[in-house]
Formats: sequence, structure tokens, C-alpha cells
Amino acid sequence: MELPLLGHLDNSPSRPLRAGTKLALPLWLAEMLALANAAPPDDPAGAARSFAGLNLPAALSDEVVQALKADPRSVALRDRSAHFYSLAARMLDLFEERELGAVLRRTFVLRAGDVALHARKAGGGAAAREREDGGGGGGGGSNLGVGGAGEEFLRGLDEWERGLFRKAHDGTRAGKEYLNSIKKY
Repeated sequence: MELPLLGHLDNSPSRPLRAGTKLALPLWLAEMLALANAAPPDDPAGAARSFAGLNLPAALSDEVVQALKADPRSVALRDRSAHFYSLAARMLDLFEERELGAVLRRTFVLRAGDVALHARKAGGGAAAREREDGGGGGGGGSNLGVGGAGEEFLRGLDEWERGLFRKAHDGTRAGKEYLNSIKKY
């Protein structure tokens, strides 16, 4: 079945969209199209069929899932999607993918431990002493005193992991400041 007025989605505005055409669309649009004519859940015959279907995005391809199974720490999630976990959570809402859910849970747990470890180490050494002595580095949001391998680590984190890193780093710093203030008395 051809769909008139949707050819522009396939870079052919003057033609209808052909049946079976695969398109990369924003998730919100793909969802709307897939659900537009879907049969209601109580329709046993399924008379109304959707004219679009959803597939898992490239960020959650078999290659990525296999790499996550092998070693979640070796995959730069940000290269797949800046909002990898948010995308994955939405896909799990739409698809019944038990194996994918298990892989993502394991990935999250292992990577969260690494995030916490790096957050605890970030800004240590001279940068931390300089802050403690009242020198520059007032603890601004993104200037965490991370260099070298730490920067490479941060580069691979998705937005949720980066937020977790900031919170863990700020909590560690606040804990150290508190302990230092107690020692003075």
C-alpha cells in the first residue's frame, strides 16, 4: 500500500511513500505513525492494521547488545546516543525484550560502580589541595579537575551517567569538606 503525501519522509516529496520503505525517524514521530491505525487491544480480529512498524534503533542494535554483554565498560554509550538509557527505557516500554532489559540492567550496575569510583577520584591531588587552601578551582560544575584517562572516561558517558558522576563527585567533595571542618575544632 502506498501512502500519499508522505513521500517527503523518503526524500521524494512528489511521490507517495512506498510500502516496505525503511526510514530513520525521530522516536516521537515513529511512535505516532506506528500507533496511528493500530488495532485496539480489544479487537480480536485486528481489523485495523498500522501502516508503520517500529524497529529497535541503531543505538540498541545486536552489535551494541553483544558488546554490552561482553564488557559494558568498553562501550562508549554516548557515541550510541547522548541519552542512551532514556532511549533504552522507552524502547523497553514499547517492545517486550526481556534479554535486552537484563543486559541493560547489568550494564547500568557495572557502569554505575565505575562512575562512582571515578567521581571519588576526580579532582584529587593538587586540584583538591588548591581548593582546600582557598586557591582557584571553586568547584564549578564541569571543571572537576579530571584529566587524561578521566576525560576519556567522561566522554563515553551518556547524560544520565554524567549526572550521576556530578552528584557523586559533589557528594564526595562535600563529605571531605565536612570532615575537614570537624578536624579544625
